[in-house]
Amino acid sequence: MNSTTLTADASYRDGKRYWWLMGLVVPTLPLGGYLLVELTGWGIFWFWPLIFIYTVIPAMDWLIGTDENNPPESVVPDLESDAYYRWIVYLFIPLHFAIFAWGGWMFVNGGLAWWEGLGLAISLGGVSGLSINTAHELGHKKGATERWLAKIALAPVFYGHFFVEHNRGHHKNVATPEDPASSRMGESFYAFLPRTVIGSLRSAWSLEKQRLARLGKGPWTLENENIQAWLMSVALWGAMALWLGWAVLPFLVIQSVYGFSLLEVVNYLEHYGLVRQKTESGRYERCRPEHSWNSNHIVTNVLLYQLQRHSDHHANPTRRYQALREFSEAPQLPSGYAGMVLLAYFPPLWRKVMDPRVVAHYNGDLTRANLHPPKRAALLARYPQPA
Repeated sequence: MNSTTLTADASYRDGKRYWWLMGLVVPTLPLGGYLLVELTGWGIFWFWPLIFIYTVIPAMDWLIGTDENNPPESVVPDLESDAYYRWIVYLFIPLHFAIFAWGGWMFVNGGLAWWEGLGLAISLGGVSGLSINTAHELGHKKGATERWLAKIALAPVFYGHFFVEHNRGHHKNVATPEDPASSRMGESFYAFLPRTVIGSLRSAWSLEKQRLARLGKGPWTLENENIQAWLMSVALWGAMALWLGWAVLPFLVIQSVYGFSLLEVVNYLEHYGLVRQKTESGRYERCRPEHSWNSNHIVTNVLLYQLQRHSDHHANPTRRYQALREFSEAPQLPSGYAGMVLLAYFPPLWRKVMDPRVVAHYNGDLTRANLHPPKRAALLARYPQPA
Protein backbone atom coordinates (compact mmCIF):
# COMPACT_ATOMS: atom_id res chain seq x y z
CA MET A 1 0.00 0.00 0.00
CA ASN A 2 1.27 3.45 -0.89
CA SER A 3 1.01 6.21 1.64
CA THR A 4 2.04 9.79 2.08
CA THR A 5 5.32 9.58 3.97
CA LEU A 6 7.78 11.81 5.70
CA THR A 7 11.51 11.26 5.72
CA ALA A 8 12.46 9.35 8.86
CA ASP A 9 14.08 11.82 11.21
CA ALA A 10 15.19 11.30 14.77
CA SER A 11 14.18 14.89 15.52
CA TYR A 12 10.55 14.28 14.51
CA ARG A 13 7.98 16.05 16.69
CA ASP A 14 4.25 15.49 16.58
CA GLY A 15 2.86 18.79 15.34
CA LYS A 16 -0.52 17.97 16.88
CA ARG A 17 0.88 16.89 20.24
CA TYR A 18 -1.02 19.53 22.20
CA TRP A 19 -3.96 19.63 19.82
CA TRP A 20 -4.97 16.20 21.13
CA LEU A 21 -5.97 17.85 24.41
CA MET A 22 -8.98 19.25 22.55
CA GLY A 23 -10.58 15.83 23.00
CA LEU A 24 -10.97 16.64 26.71
CA VAL A 25 -13.06 19.69 25.82
CA VAL A 26 -15.89 17.41 24.67
CA PRO A 27 -17.08 16.20 28.13
CA THR A 28 -17.20 19.80 29.38
CA LEU A 29 -19.48 21.11 26.60
CA PRO A 30 -22.74 20.72 28.59
CA LEU A 31 -21.19 22.68 31.45
CA GLY A 32 -20.22 25.35 28.93
CA GLY A 33 -23.86 25.45 27.83
CA TYR A 34 -24.93 25.97 31.45
CA LEU A 35 -22.50 28.89 31.82
CA LEU A 36 -23.83 30.46 28.60
CA VAL A 37 -27.40 30.13 29.92
CA GLU A 38 -26.34 31.85 33.15
CA LEU A 39 -24.58 34.64 31.25
CA THR A 40 -27.30 35.31 28.67
CA GLY A 41 -30.51 33.93 30.16
CA TRP A 42 -31.12 32.12 26.85
CA GLY A 43 -32.33 28.56 27.39
CA ILE A 44 -31.31 27.64 23.86
CA PHE A 45 -27.77 27.17 25.16
CA TRP A 46 -28.81 23.94 26.87
CA PHE A 47 -28.35 22.64 23.31
CA TRP A 48 -24.83 24.12 23.15
CA PRO A 49 -22.97 20.81 22.56
CA LEU A 50 -25.14 20.15 19.49
CA ILE A 51 -24.52 23.67 18.21
CA PHE A 52 -20.79 23.18 18.75
CA ILE A 53 -20.66 19.75 17.09
CA TYR A 54 -22.79 20.61 14.05
CA THR A 55 -21.72 24.20 13.34
CA VAL A 56 -18.51 25.19 15.12
CA ILE A 57 -16.52 22.03 14.34
CA PRO A 58 -17.41 21.91 10.59
CA ALA A 59 -16.55 25.60 10.32
CA MET A 60 -13.19 25.04 12.04
CA ASP A 61 -12.52 22.04 9.79
CA TRP A 62 -13.09 24.25 6.76
CA LEU A 63 -11.00 27.14 8.10
CA ILE A 64 -8.04 25.12 9.42
CA GLY A 65 -8.03 22.53 6.66
CA THR A 66 -6.40 19.13 6.37
CA ASP A 67 -3.19 17.39 7.36
CA GLU A 68 -1.96 14.50 5.21
CA ASN A 69 1.36 14.01 6.99
CA ASN A 70 2.25 10.63 8.47
CA PRO A 71 4.77 10.00 11.24
CA PRO A 72 7.89 8.20 10.01
CA GLU A 73 7.70 4.50 10.80
CA SER A 74 11.03 4.76 12.61
CA VAL A 75 9.44 6.89 15.35
CA VAL A 76 6.17 4.97 15.71
CA PRO A 77 7.39 2.67 18.53
CA ASP A 78 8.42 5.67 20.63
CA LEU A 79 5.26 7.55 19.68
CA GLU A 80 3.03 4.67 20.75
CA SER A 81 4.89 4.10 24.03
CA ASP A 82 4.51 7.75 25.09
CA ALA A 83 2.10 7.64 28.07
CA TYR A 84 1.03 11.24 27.42
CA TYR A 85 -1.27 10.10 24.59
CA ARG A 86 -2.83 7.33 26.67
CA TRP A 87 -3.60 9.62 29.57
CA ILE A 88 -5.50 11.99 27.31
CA VAL A 89 -7.84 9.11 26.50
CA TYR A 90 -8.03 7.84 30.08
CA LEU A 91 -8.97 11.27 31.48
CA PHE A 92 -12.00 11.48 29.20
CA ILE A 93 -13.75 8.82 31.29
CA PRO A 94 -13.80 10.50 34.76
CA LEU A 95 -14.67 13.82 33.11
CA HIS A 96 -17.58 12.16 31.34
CA PHE A 97 -18.84 10.46 34.51
CA ALA A 98 -18.64 13.70 36.48
CA ILE A 99 -20.59 15.68 33.86
CA PHE A 100 -23.03 12.76 33.50
CA ALA A 101 -23.83 12.88 37.24
CA TRP A 102 -24.10 16.68 37.16
CA GLY A 103 -26.42 16.51 34.15
CA GLY A 104 -28.73 14.03 35.86
CA TRP A 105 -28.89 16.20 38.97
CA MET A 106 -29.58 19.34 36.94
CA PHE A 107 -32.28 17.54 34.92
CA VAL A 108 -34.14 16.62 38.12
CA ASN A 109 -33.40 19.58 40.38
CA GLY A 110 -32.51 22.44 38.05
CA GLY A 111 -36.04 23.80 37.55
CA LEU A 112 -35.73 23.48 33.78
CA ALA A 113 -38.59 23.84 31.31
CA TRP A 114 -39.34 20.57 29.49
CA TRP A 115 -37.54 21.70 26.35
CA GLU A 116 -34.51 22.85 28.35
CA GLY A 117 -34.36 19.45 30.03
CA LEU A 118 -34.59 17.84 26.61
CA GLY A 119 -31.68 19.98 25.43
CA LEU A 120 -29.61 18.99 28.46
CA ALA A 121 -30.35 15.27 28.00
CA ILE A 122 -29.54 15.35 24.28
CA SER A 123 -26.38 17.32 25.03
CA LEU A 124 -25.24 14.66 27.48
CA GLY A 125 -26.14 12.12 24.80
CA GLY A 126 -23.70 13.85 22.49
CA VAL A 127 -20.97 13.42 25.10
CA SER A 128 -21.99 9.77 25.64
CA GLY A 129 -21.89 9.16 21.90
CA LEU A 130 -18.38 10.59 21.65
CA SER A 131 -17.43 8.55 24.71
CA ILE A 132 -18.17 5.47 22.62
CA ASN A 133 -15.29 6.61 20.45
CA THR A 134 -13.10 6.66 23.57
CA ALA A 135 -14.24 3.09 24.25
CA HIS A 136 -13.43 2.29 20.63
CA GLU A 137 -9.85 3.51 21.00
CA LEU A 138 -9.35 1.60 24.27
CA GLY A 139 -11.21 -1.56 23.31
CA HIS A 140 -8.81 -2.42 20.51
CA LYS A 141 -5.79 -2.52 22.79
CA LYS A 142 -4.31 -5.73 24.14
CA GLY A 143 -3.94 -4.72 27.78
CA ALA A 144 -6.65 -5.85 30.21
CA THR A 145 -6.80 -2.43 31.90
CA GLU A 146 -7.61 -0.56 28.71
CA ARG A 147 -10.17 -3.15 27.67
CA TRP A 148 -11.96 -2.83 31.02
CA LEU A 149 -11.85 0.95 30.73
CA ALA A 150 -13.55 0.57 27.33
CA LYS A 151 -16.47 -1.26 28.96
CA ILE A 152 -16.69 1.38 31.70
CA ALA A 153 -16.79 4.16 29.07
CA LEU A 154 -19.80 2.44 27.47
CA ALA A 155 -21.78 2.23 30.72
CA PRO A 156 -23.62 5.62 30.55
CA VAL A 157 -24.99 4.93 27.05
CA PHE A 158 -25.96 1.29 27.86
CA TYR A 159 -24.33 0.03 24.67
CA GLY A 160 -21.76 -2.33 26.09
CA HIS A 161 -22.23 -4.99 23.42
CA PHE A 162 -20.41 -2.62 21.04
CA PHE A 163 -17.18 -3.80 22.69
CA VAL A 164 -17.79 -7.34 21.42
CA GLU A 165 -19.47 -6.74 18.08
CA HIS A 166 -17.15 -4.02 16.83
CA ASN A 167 -13.90 -5.82 17.61
CA ARG A 168 -14.88 -9.32 16.52
CA GLY A 169 -17.83 -8.73 14.20
CA HIS A 170 -17.46 -5.46 12.34
CA HIS A 171 -13.71 -5.81 11.81
CA LYS A 172 -14.21 -9.26 10.32
CA ASN A 173 -17.22 -8.45 8.12
CA VAL A 174 -16.60 -4.77 7.31
CA ALA A 175 -17.68 -3.58 3.85
CA THR A 176 -19.73 -6.70 3.14
CA PRO A 177 -23.51 -7.22 2.98
CA GLU A 178 -23.17 -9.42 6.09
CA ASP A 179 -22.00 -6.51 8.27
CA PRO A 180 -24.87 -4.66 10.04
CA ALA A 181 -22.55 -1.68 10.62
CA SER A 182 -21.70 -1.12 6.92
CA SER A 183 -24.28 1.00 5.13
CA ARG A 184 -25.39 0.43 1.56
CA MET A 185 -25.67 2.93 -1.27
CA GLY A 186 -29.31 4.04 -1.53
CA GLU A 187 -29.99 3.24 2.13
CA SER A 188 -30.96 6.28 4.19
CA PHE A 189 -29.62 6.71 7.71
CA TYR A 190 -33.17 6.18 9.01
CA ALA A 191 -33.37 2.79 7.28
CA PHE A 192 -29.84 1.92 8.40
CA LEU A 193 -30.36 2.78 12.09
CA PRO A 194 -32.79 -0.01 13.10
CA ARG A 195 -30.93 -2.52 10.93
CA THR A 196 -27.58 -1.78 12.55
CA VAL A 197 -28.89 -1.52 16.12
CA ILE A 198 -30.73 -4.85 15.96
CA GLY A 199 -28.10 -6.57 13.82
CA SER A 200 -25.21 -5.48 16.03
CA LEU A 201 -26.99 -6.70 19.17
CA ARG A 202 -27.67 -10.08 17.59
CA SER A 203 -24.10 -10.31 16.32
CA ALA A 204 -22.59 -9.49 19.72
CA TRP A 205 -24.71 -12.09 21.49
CA SER A 206 -23.95 -14.73 18.85
CA LEU A 207 -20.20 -14.05 19.00
CA GLU A 208 -20.06 -14.47 22.76
CA LYS A 209 -22.34 -17.51 22.66
CA GLN A 210 -19.99 -19.18 20.18
CA ARG A 211 -16.86 -18.23 22.17
CA LEU A 212 -18.27 -19.58 25.41
CA ALA A 213 -19.53 -22.74 23.72
CA ARG A 214 -15.95 -23.49 22.68
CA LEU A 215 -15.10 -23.34 26.38
CA GLY A 216 -17.95 -25.71 27.19
CA LYS A 217 -20.09 -22.97 28.77
CA GLY A 218 -23.49 -21.44 28.08
CA PRO A 219 -24.04 -17.75 27.35
CA TRP A 220 -25.72 -16.92 30.67
CA THR A 221 -22.57 -16.41 32.68
CA LEU A 222 -20.58 -13.50 34.06
CA GLU A 223 -17.82 -14.52 31.69
CA ASN A 224 -20.03 -13.21 28.85
CA GLU A 225 -18.48 -9.85 28.00
CA ASN A 226 -21.84 -8.48 26.88
CA ILE A 227 -23.33 -9.23 30.29
CA GLN A 228 -20.30 -7.73 32.04
CA ALA A 229 -20.72 -4.46 30.16
CA TRP A 230 -24.52 -4.36 30.56
CA LEU A 231 -24.24 -4.93 34.32
CA MET A 232 -22.00 -1.87 34.54
CA SER A 233 -24.81 0.13 32.95
CA VAL A 234 -27.39 -1.40 35.29
CA ALA A 235 -25.22 -0.45 38.27
CA LEU A 236 -24.66 3.11 37.02
CA TRP A 237 -28.28 3.75 36.07
CA GLY A 238 -29.47 2.12 39.30
CA ALA A 239 -27.17 4.36 41.35
CA MET A 240 -28.51 7.43 39.53
CA ALA A 241 -32.12 6.34 40.22
CA LEU A 242 -31.39 5.68 43.92
CA TRP A 243 -29.75 9.09 44.21
CA LEU A 244 -32.16 11.21 42.17
CA GLY A 245 -35.35 9.13 42.04
CA TRP A 246 -37.30 7.82 39.08
CA ALA A 247 -37.51 11.35 37.63
CA VAL A 248 -34.00 10.83 36.24
CA LEU A 249 -35.07 7.97 33.96
CA PRO A 250 -36.14 10.17 31.00
CA PHE A 251 -32.71 11.80 31.15
CA LEU A 252 -30.98 8.41 31.14
CA VAL A 253 -33.02 7.08 28.23
CA ILE A 254 -32.80 10.22 26.07
CA GLN A 255 -29.02 10.56 26.45
CA SER A 256 -28.58 6.86 25.71
CA VAL A 257 -30.71 6.84 22.56
CA TYR A 258 -29.09 9.96 21.16
CA GLY A 259 -25.65 8.70 22.18
CA PHE A 260 -25.83 5.37 20.37
CA SER A 261 -27.56 6.98 17.37
CA LEU A 262 -24.52 9.29 17.10
CA LEU A 263 -22.27 6.25 17.01
CA GLU A 264 -24.40 4.64 14.34
CA VAL A 265 -24.54 7.69 12.11
CA VAL A 266 -20.73 7.68 12.15
CA ASN A 267 -20.85 3.98 11.21
CA TYR A 268 -23.24 4.95 8.42
CA LEU A 269 -20.79 7.31 6.75
CA GLU A 270 -17.60 5.28 7.26
CA HIS A 271 -18.29 2.55 4.65
CA TYR A 272 -21.28 3.86 2.68
CA GLY A 273 -21.65 1.91 -0.57
CA LEU A 274 -18.20 0.31 -0.31
CA VAL A 275 -17.81 -3.46 -0.58
CA ARG A 276 -15.06 -6.06 -0.63
CA GLN A 277 -15.29 -8.30 -3.67
CA LYS A 278 -15.42 -12.07 -3.44
CA THR A 279 -12.46 -14.06 -4.69
CA GLU A 280 -12.61 -17.29 -6.69
CA SER A 281 -12.60 -19.23 -3.43
CA GLY A 282 -15.88 -17.57 -2.44
CA ARG A 283 -14.27 -15.61 0.40
CA TYR A 284 -14.13 -11.85 0.59
CA GLU A 285 -10.91 -10.12 -0.37
CA ARG A 286 -8.80 -8.62 2.38
CA CYS A 287 -9.92 -5.23 3.68
CA ARG A 288 -7.89 -2.50 1.98
CA PRO A 289 -7.77 1.32 2.17
CA GLU A 290 -10.37 1.67 -0.60
CA HIS A 291 -13.02 0.03 1.61
CA SER A 292 -13.34 2.95 4.07
CA TRP A 293 -14.19 6.61 3.63
CA ASN A 294 -11.48 8.81 5.14
CA SER A 295 -10.93 12.44 6.01
CA ASN A 296 -7.82 14.42 6.98
CA HIS A 297 -9.65 17.44 8.40
CA ILE A 298 -7.60 18.38 11.42
CA VAL A 299 -10.15 19.57 13.98
CA THR A 300 -12.47 16.57 13.81
CA ASN A 301 -9.47 14.25 13.77
CA VAL A 302 -8.04 15.62 17.02
CA LEU A 303 -11.48 15.47 18.67
CA LEU A 304 -12.04 11.86 17.58
CA TYR A 305 -8.53 10.42 18.04
CA GLN A 306 -8.00 10.29 14.26
CA LEU A 307 -10.99 8.01 13.73
CA GLN A 308 -11.24 9.60 10.28
CA ARG A 309 -8.04 7.81 9.24
CA HIS A 310 -10.30 4.82 9.16
CA SER A 311 -8.52 2.74 6.56
CA ASP A 312 -5.38 2.42 8.65
CA HIS A 313 -7.49 1.60 11.69
CA HIS A 314 -9.01 -1.37 9.86
CA ALA A 315 -5.63 -2.46 8.58
CA ASN A 316 -4.03 -2.13 12.04
CA PRO A 317 -6.73 -2.15 14.76
CA THR A 318 -4.27 -2.06 17.67
CA ARG A 319 -2.30 0.91 16.26
CA ARG A 320 -2.72 3.90 18.57
CA TYR A 321 -4.45 7.01 17.31
CA GLN A 322 -1.37 9.25 17.25
CA ALA A 323 0.34 6.89 14.78
CA LEU A 324 -2.51 6.29 12.31
CA ARG A 325 -1.62 7.00 8.68
CA GLU A 326 -3.29 8.54 5.65
CA PHE A 327 -3.38 6.41 2.49
CA SER A 328 -3.51 8.13 -0.87
CA GLU A 329 -5.71 5.38 -2.36
CA ALA A 330 -8.40 5.71 0.32
CA PRO A 331 -11.59 7.50 -0.83
CA GLN A 332 -12.01 10.90 0.78
CA LEU A 333 -15.09 12.54 2.27
CA PRO A 334 -15.72 16.14 1.24
CA SER A 335 -15.81 17.25 4.89
CA GLY A 336 -14.88 16.04 8.35
CA TYR A 337 -17.19 13.64 10.16
CA ALA A 338 -18.99 16.45 12.01
CA GLY A 339 -20.20 18.00 8.75
CA MET A 340 -20.97 14.61 7.18
CA VAL A 341 -23.07 13.51 10.18
CA LEU A 342 -25.28 16.57 9.75
CA LEU A 343 -25.60 15.80 6.03
CA ALA A 344 -26.64 12.20 6.76
CA TYR A 345 -29.70 13.47 8.65
CA PHE A 346 -31.04 14.81 5.32
CA PRO A 347 -31.14 11.85 2.89
CA PRO A 348 -31.75 13.82 -0.35
CA LEU A 349 -28.71 16.01 0.36
CA TRP A 350 -26.66 12.99 1.40
CA ARG A 351 -27.47 11.14 -1.81
CA LYS A 352 -26.71 14.21 -3.92
CA VAL A 353 -23.25 14.53 -2.35
CA MET A 354 -22.24 10.91 -1.76
CA ASP A 355 -23.86 8.79 -4.47
CA PRO A 356 -21.78 10.37 -7.29
CA ARG A 357 -18.67 9.74 -5.20
CA VAL A 358 -19.52 6.05 -4.89
CA VAL A 359 -20.09 5.92 -8.66
CA ALA A 360 -16.75 7.61 -9.32
CA HIS A 361 -14.98 5.32 -6.84
CA TYR A 362 -16.09 2.29 -8.87
CA ASN A 363 -15.46 3.99 -12.23
CA GLY A 364 -19.18 3.94 -13.01
CA ASP A 365 -19.63 0.20 -12.38
CA LEU A 366 -22.15 -0.02 -9.56
CA THR A 367 -22.31 -3.79 -9.85
CA ARG A 368 -19.16 -3.64 -7.70
CA ALA A 369 -20.76 -1.44 -5.00
CA ASN A 370 -22.70 -2.37 -1.86
CA LEU A 371 -26.25 -1.47 -2.98
CA HIS A 372 -29.38 -1.33 -0.84
CA PRO A 373 -31.47 -4.27 -2.19
CA PRO A 374 -34.78 -2.33 -2.46
CA LYS A 375 -32.99 0.41 -4.44
CA ARG A 376 -30.66 -1.77 -6.49
CA ALA A 377 -32.64 -1.77 -9.76
CA ALA A 378 -33.29 1.97 -9.58
CA LEU A 379 -29.63 2.77 -8.89
CA LEU A 380 -28.37 0.57 -11.72
CA ALA A 381 -30.88 2.22 -14.08
CA ARG A 382 -29.87 5.70 -12.95
CA TYR A 383 -26.15 4.99 -13.23
CA PRO A 384 -25.85 2.50 -16.11
CA GLN A 385 -22.65 0.51 -16.42
CA PRO A 386 -20.18 2.21 -18.77
CA ALA A 387 -19.62 0.64 -22.16
